[in-house]
Amino acid sequence: MAKAYGFVEISGVTAAVTVLDMMCKTAGVTPVTWEKKWGGRLVTIIVEGEVAAVQEAVQAANANNFRKPAAAGVLASPHPEIVRMVGKSNNAVKG
Repeated sequence: MAKAYGFVEISGVTAAVTVLDMMCKTAGVTPVTWEKKWGGRLVTIIVEGEVAAVQEAVQAANANNFRKPAAAGVLASPHPEIVRMVGKSNNAVKG
């Protein structure tokens, strides 16, 4: 099965943590990293997993009743350079 990345950009750290928790509980995805911009007013969450699981997790993030994401997307079979860039994040989840 192919690996995929799911991206969700949402306003606020609390909303980001809530949505990340929802995504991980909804589908078999694993957190990869997160980035705060503008003092946490905009947070990008990246998860990984099988394509179908990532799609389900991103759909759950879009359907949440807490706060709507500013942007979201799924990247199936990411290019090795994208994987390298995501892995270099200062906030990468070590596991």
